[in-house]
Amino acid sequence: MSASVLTFGCRLNAHESDGMAHHARGQDDTIIVNTCAVTTTAERQARQAIRRAHRENPDAKIVVTGCASDIAPDRWAGLPGVVRVVPNEDKLKPAIWGDTSAGLPPSRHARALLQVQQGCDHRCTFCIIPYGRGDSRSTPVEDAIARAEALVEAGHQEIVLTGVDIASWQGSGGKGLGALCRELLRRVDGVRRLRLSSIDPVLLDAQTGDADLWWLLENEPRLMPHLHLSLQAGSDLILKRMKRRHDTAGVAATLRRVRSIRPETGVGADLIAGFPTETNALFEETRAFIEEQQIPFLHVFPYSERPGTPAARMPAVPNAERQKRAACLRDIGEANRDRFLQRLIGTEFDILAETPDRGHSPEFAAVRLTGTAPAPVRGSFVPVRATGLENGTLLAEIRS
Repeated sequence: MSASVLTFGCRLNAHESDGMAHHARGQDDTIIVNTCAVTTTAERQARQAIRRAHRENPDAKIVVTGCASDIAPDRWAGLPGVVRVVPNEDKLKPAIWGDTSAGLPPSRHARALLQVQQGCDHRCTFCIIPYGRGDSRSTPVEDAIARAEALVEAGHQEIVLTGVDIASWQGSGGKGLGALCRELLRRVDGVRRLRLSSIDPVLLDAQTGDADLWWLLENEPRLMPHLHLSLQAGSDLILKRMKRRHDTAGVAATLRRVRSIRPETGVGADLIAGFPTETNALFEETRAFIEEQQIPFLHVFPYSERPGTPAARMPAVPNAERQKRAACLRDIGEANRDRFLQRLIGTEFDILAETPDRGHSPEFAAVRLTGTAPAPVRGSFVPVRATGLENGTLLAEIRS
């Protein structure tokens, strides 16, 4: 059999796993485990998967890579069946996997991911990822353009720019992410939609943010009206203790400006519930901020200690309280989402068909097709009319 890949963690890890699977496609009886260090749970699951894989296939060669193994390679090398630990910075090098062929690996997603950045220069007190990914490195413009052209040639019409901290992307002359987006849309024919993965709010600070990106939001319909912010909290004191670079006033100003330019924009946010030292009053600040800003697409995570980070040494919130606060924020997010989606009922738009009956709107609202029309071709754009809402998903009919 060819190499198989077990993936833990973020979308970027999943994207990198696709690349490794492609480069290692000629290696028999090899299992690649792509680890994650964001939470202790992710690490534990990866270790369990390695032990299980060895029990079920003791002759398989297990290769470990990813953030967790980068931080403590010796610990992972000692697990049963592990023959090699590959550094994060090497895992997408074809030669590591014995691949001598030319060309870039394909994307298996209808919506193609394009990695333009790696690593992080910031040291948020809760995060260990910079120790697994290293400092920020930006993909050169020409390399990003070449990869985008290859994706379009493979049939992809929607591209998502991704990385660890894409807000820190820099090109020659100090140009920022917006300049890369403008260049990609100018030079790569066939890109009908461009999206950004999670971004640091400072990139869109209403006063000092990326001018090119603001121009695109106002003038370029191919940049989708969808922004996902690495917000983490709605309390300024907690943000300061997290060592984040934004505050709530700045985020509120950003959202006002975005919505004045493109009122239909779907806004998402990452949130950590129960960060150390978060009192009931400080949590209430976050709860109120999320309600006030009407952020519809929330990714909420109960705080998870990471040994070696400053936050792990701060006074902890009991785990049960973290879970309770996370559930509260998710409930608010669902209410915000449903209000946002109600506004889309009766409107017409195109979705990218990801399955025979599923896709996403330009605002990144989940859409399920109803009716008796023939199933669309995966990866094609389908004109639809939103007709209803069910369990957080828009219902839509294909327009003739």
